[in-house]
Amino acid sequence: MSAGRLVLVATPIGNLGDITARALDALRSATIIACEDTRRTGGLLTHFGIGKTRKVVVNEHTELAASRQLIEAMLAGAVVALVSDAGTPGISDPGERLVGEAIRHGIEVTAAPGASAAIMALTISGLPSARWVFEGFLPRSGSARTERIKATAGERRTVVLYESPHRVARTIADLSEACGGERRIVLARELTKLHEQVWRGTLHEAATATVAIEPLGEYVIVLDGAPPPPPADTDDTLTALQTALAAGLDKKQAIAKVAADLDVPKRVVYDLALTLGRNT
Repeated sequence: MSAGRLVLVATPIGNLGDITARALDALRSATIIACEDTRRTGGLLTHFGIGKTRKVVVNEHTELAASRQLIEAMLAGAVVALVSDAGTPGISDPGERLVGEAIRHGIEVTAAPGASAAIMALTISGLPSARWVFEGFLPRSGSARTERIKATAGERRTVVLYESPHRVARTIADLSEACGGERRIVLARELTKLHEQVWRGTLHEAATATVAIEPLGEYVIVLDGAPPPPPADTDDTLTALQTALAAGLDKKQAIAKVAADLDVPKRVVYDLALTLGRNT
């Protein structure tokens, strides 16, 4: 039997009316449906009148073992539809390992695209969407969290994060400390559902708002990018030049590095390098 294929099927993030015709076709025609929770997916299938297709649980605990089982099935001709509890599988949900293994075994991987909380929140946020980054869930504690918060604060593009309702107030406080309270932020939750809520303001305002809001529903946080740094002045350029020379770079290399790092014309850096030479 010829090899089967893997179909990533996006499912509604709340409103069942958002399912696509292609998603329903993919679920109806699948040999196996790989899902995070058989009860959640079973309810979705029942709602749309889809029969008792075999299901395999693929979550953070089972993905390694389940991937082996599903690869064998696809190599034998099975068509596997991969779904998450909601939204697009593989985006802060299981699926990445299975996709990688399928590709490694030469199995066709395709998708029935659809709902994504990150994309929806970004597009309705009102913040710049031409260039953006997705950070998913931040680490809960330790140096990994500190480093990610710092990197997020310095990111020039719009940042999209996920957070649980019970940790969102702490995350907002950490971001406010790292970014400054005036950075714009949008908090979205219960997207596409009856009580959809989109809050817009500054980090300082969000720190107050999140304390007052009842913890309910996973959040999508959309954070405005960091403002461009102020242009380097003469003292900044001289300091950078001295540092580069002290690190062992020759004058030509140091001038090129400083000009690139500080976005300063090479001629300006060259003239300052001549000044350093006269003063030594």
